[in-house]
Amino acid sequence: MFNDLFRYSALALAAALALLSAILLLWSHWMVLPLALFGFLTALGINDLRQKRHAILRNYPVMGHMRFLFEGIRPEIRQYLIESDQDEEPFSRDERSLVYQRAKNVEDKRPFGTRMRVYDSGYQWLTHSIHPKKIENTDFRVTIGGPECTQPYEASIYNISAMSFGALSANAIMALNRGAKLGGFAHDTGEGGISRYHREGGDLIYEVGSGYFGCRTPDGAFDPEKFAAVAADPQVKMIELKLSQGAKPGQGGMLPASKISPEIAEARGVPMGQDCISPASHSAFSTPLEMMEFIGRLRELSKGKPVGFKLCIGHRREFMCILRAMLATGITPDFIVIDGKEGGTGAAPLEFANHMGMPLVEGLTFAHNALRGVGLRDRVKMGASGKLVTSFDIARALALGADWANSARGFMFAIGCIQAQACHTNRCPVGVATQDKLRQRALVVPNKSVRVANFHRNTLKALGAMTGAAGLDHPGKFLPHHLLMRETDRDMVVGDEVYPYMPVGFLLREDDDRFGYLKRWRRSRAESFEPFDDGV
Repeated sequence: MFNDLFRYSALALAAALALLSAILLLWSHWMVLPLALFGFLTALGINDLRQKRHAILRNYPVMGHMRFLFEGIRPEIRQYLIESDQDEEPFSRDERSLVYQRAKNVEDKRPFGTRMRVYDSGYQWLTHSIHPKKIENTDFRVTIGGPECTQPYEASIYNISAMSFGALSANAIMALNRGAKLGGFAHDTGEGGISRYHREGGDLIYEVGSGYFGCRTPDGAFDPEKFAAVAADPQVKMIELKLSQGAKPGQGGMLPASKISPEIAEARGVPMGQDCISPASHSAFSTPLEMMEFIGRLRELSKGKPVGFKLCIGHRREFMCILRAMLATGITPDFIVIDGKEGGTGAAPLEFANHMGMPLVEGLTFAHNALRGVGLRDRVKMGASGKLVTSFDIARALALGADWANSARGFMFAIGCIQAQACHTNRCPVGVATQDKLRQRALVVPNKSVRVANFHRNTLKALGAMTGAAGLDHPGKFLPHHLLMRETDRDMVVGDEVYPYMPVGFLLREDDDRFGYLKRWRRSRAESFEPFDDGV
C-alpha cells in the first residue's frame, strides 16, 4: 500500500501545493509563480495518467519524467563507465535501447563507430563479402516436423520464448500474443498453461512442464484426455516438453496459494487456496526410453503436431542417454530447444542464475554435434534461447547449429520492460511482470502489440542485411567459419576451430574422440539416466 501511495506522491504533492498557492494568492500576487509551477506539474501528472505511450509515466506520473532526463545524459554516463573499465552495463543498455528503437520504428544507426572493445579477448564478429547480396524478403521460415509429424509448422526463425501467465501480467501476455499474430510468428506459453489472455490469435507453442498445467489430474499427474483437448486447438501449433530451464536448471517451483488468482487457477487447472507445486522432474517418465515413448504418445494425442523438448544442458551423458533411446525406440522428437543458462527473465536463486547449467553457445554446440554423431540431426530441428536479442545474436546461434532462435528478454523490452529487476515483488513499474491490476493498466495492449511486431520485423530485416553482407541468401546458411573471435591482443581464431561441426555418425562409428564425446557416449545407456560409473 505504501508503495502504491508513493507512486502518486509527486502528483499529489504538486496538486496540494497548487491549491495552497491559489489560496495564498489572495494575500500576495507573488504566489502566481508557484501557482504556475505547481499547476503545470499537476496538469502534467494528469496527462501522464491519461497518455498511452509511456507505461512508466502511467504508473509514476510526474516522477517518471526523471527517467527520461537520465536517458538524455546517458551517452556521457556511458563514456565515463567505458573509460573507467566498467563496460558491461552500458552494453546491456545499448541492447535495450536497440530493442526500443526497433519496436518504435526509430532509426537505429549510430555515429562514431563501434562502442565494443574490439581489441579485448572474446570480441566476436561475422565475416563479410566484397560481393554482398540484396535480400528483399526477410520473413525467414523453417519447417518443423519430422517423418512422424502429420501437421508440420512453418515457423519464423525468431519467436517469443517461454514466459508464463502469472510470471507476466495479463496485459503483457495479450500484447505479446497479439503482436505474434500481427507479425506471423510463434508465442511460447511457458509452463503456466494457456490462459484466456493467450487467445489473441497468435500461434502458440504449448509448453508442458512437470506440473502438467492445463493437462493434469487433481493429484498433479498427466491427464491424456485434457492434453488432447488443449492440443486440438488450432491456435496451438507445437508441443514443447520442458525438462529444465536456463534460469534455474534442476529446480522445480512453487506458487503460493496467496498468489493464485481465479485466472491463474483456470489456466493451470489447479484449485484455489492451495500451493501450486511444479516438481523438479516429470512423473510421466523416469528413464530415457520412457521419455521417448511419452513424446510419441504426445504426438499421437495431438494428432501429429510437432512435439519436442526443451532443456538446459547439464550432464552431457544424460543427453546422450536420450539419443540412445531415440535409436532404440525409433521415436525422435520433431525439435529440441537448447536453453542457455544466461537466459531467464524471472527471478531465480543467485547461485543457480550464475553457476548452474551450461551457457547457450556450449550447450547448443554440444547438442548439435551429438545429434550429428548418431545421424539424427537431419530429422530433428533445433531451437536456441538465452539472451538472443540482436540480429548478431541470432546469426551466431544459427552458425553454431540452431535452426531458429527464441527470445524472452527482447520481446519483454519491446512491451516496455526497463529491467527494474522487481519481477518477483509484484511491483513491476511498467506493468509487465505483475498481477496488480492497477499497475497492469500502464501497459496499453494495442500500442505494445504493434511494438512487438515492429521489433520482430525490424530485427529480421537487420538479420537479412547481415546475411546479405556475408554473401549469403538465407541466415540458415551461416556456419562456424563465418564467425571470428579474438583470443588475445594479436591473435584471432575462426569459429570452426573452436566450435567445429563433428562428422556425421562419428559416435556410432566411435572413430573421433575430440572434445570428450566418445567418453560420455560409452557411458550412456537408453535404459536409465544413471551412468555406468560415477562420472558425468
